[in-house]
Amino acid sequence: MRLDLVRRLARPANAASRTERTLHRTLPYIYRRLGGGVLARAAVEFLAFGVKQAYACIYGALLLALILATRFWYPEGAAFARYDFLFLAALAIQVWLLAARFETLDEAKVILIFHVVGTAMEVFKTAAGSWVYPEESFFRIGGVPLFSGFMYAAVGSYLARVSRIFDFAYSHYPPLWTTWLFALAIYVNFFTHHYTIDIRLGLFAALFLLYGRTWVHYSVYRYRHRMPLVLGFFLVALFIWLAENIGTFARAWSYPDQADGWTLVSIAKLNAWVLLMIISFVLVSLVNRPRREPAPADR
Repeated sequence: MRLDLVRRLARPANAASRTERTLHRTLPYIYRRLGGGVLARAAVEFLAFGVKQAYACIYGALLLALILATRFWYPEGAAFARYDFLFLAALAIQVWLLAARFETLDEAKVILIFHVVGTAMEVFKTAAGSWVYPEESFFRIGGVPLFSGFMYAAVGSYLARVSRIFDFAYSHYPPLWTTWLFALAIYVNFFTHHYTIDIRLGLFAALFLLYGRTWVHYSVYRYRHRMPLVLGFFLVALFIWLAENIGTFARAWSYPDQADGWTLVSIAKLNAWVLLMIISFVLVSLVNRPRREPAPADR
């Protein structure tokens, strides 16, 4: 029984896309070049993890690269304002992802919902002075250029694609209706804390209460791994915070304390990204319903 379980775990993960299949054909060659053995297996698994993560976040990476590139090389007097160019480019990337079947139509619908949810919050937050978009544009709502919604869509795109690519399944996942209410409470608090008490500490307590026992199980290449889901939330939020620092450095938007020059975004923003990312995670779960990880004997 033990030997049979190891064999099952040692089968390559599913490769749904051409890119993944090409990676899976290349990895055995790399394994042999490294001489085989435990260290070679670990190196190949780690390499597969990094490549697939990069593949999952291609939308956000392309958008962030455009934001940074246009900060230094966008021509003066161009036909489109920089923000308008970013909006049209982000729209083109989204169309390309659908045409190339990197995203499904159902995933695109959920990503669109998060786009609308994020834009609505942007309109409110900029009006409240939480941050500003310093440049002019034609495609905008109030003080918010429309490309900003695609930054939220990029988070939704990553979460939707990474769950497919790594074949996510869960143990001790909370009832779905509790996660929906939790996401709604997070979103409402982003608005109401300007006028009433901020219940953010209570939301983090609810986060650990709901997801504290939840493990996410995932396949990289030949082995099935797992990690606490809450840790996954914080790790993803950390990378979003790093991307936010790149975005503010590129003057895509700025916070009040950056009015006189760029400074590192406060690490305290990390907690806001954790909560906002959970909204995206719950929205994606409407399409990619969380699957239960079977017990080893069932597997």
